[in-house]
Amino acid sequence: MQKIQSPPAPNNPPIAAVTDLASNRLLAAMPAAELAYWVPHLQRVELSLGQVISEPGSELEYAYFPIDAIVSLLYVMKDGESAEIALVGNDGMLGLTVFMGGNSATIRAVVQSAGHSYRIPAQEVVAAVSRGGATLHLLLLYTQSLLTQITQTAACNRHHTLKQQFSRWLLLSFDRLRGHDMVMTQKLIAKMLGVTGEEVTAVAVALAATGAIGYENGHIRLLDRAVLEKTSCECYLAVKRESDRLLAPTA
Repeated sequence: MQKIQSPPAPNNPPIAAVTDLASNRLLAAMPAAELAYWVPHLQRVELSLGQVISEPGSELEYAYFPIDAIVSLLYVMKDGESAEIALVGNDGMLGLTVFMGGNSATIRAVVQSAGHSYRIPAQEVVAAVSRGGATLHLLLLYTQSLLTQITQTAACNRHHTLKQQFSRWLLLSFDRLRGHDMVMTQKLIAKMLGVTGEEVTAVAVALAATGAIGYENGHIRLLDRAVLEKTSCECYLAVKRESDRLLAPTA
């Protein structure tokens, strides 16, 4: 079984000195007594743009709880082509297979937007789940939320225009970022959406013309959320409502 080598963590400050644990929705929702088991094992790490965290068939050494980074989950075909099936950001956790018992990834996980994340050794997640209680319940709720995003994305890619898909993707991404700016290469966006770079440029320029976003040299700025939501399809709100229903919104 292939094993992805995770980069070493920097010398971390004591967890007690870190103030952004609550920036991840799952960590924020975890009861203090449960979180106390994890605190000694959590490491704050930097995730770089384009970094591959897992490949199909690989074994995850860690589960990740992004703070201000976004990880794209991609299904990879035999010919190497790929398409995004979901995003993981400060709303959740990367590495559900760790606690579900298989711990063998079926997708490629690539950092879509650079930033920071907490990570915890896989065996600590397994130990927490084996105790049952609030941690298991919380992870199951997030699993349901992520499954909603995956199924909605599949329907969206089949029935809606590229402009609507791109708008949905942007809204979901900005919901998981701090601020209104994102740096994304044309090539990476094309891989996420399963289209060509020329198609990405055309739809980005079209969206910029509406005043919803600013787009220049891979830099995307959210200018008017209301316009972007109108340009999107029903899929964005369907995913957001289910996520907010299952998990407390991040402050």
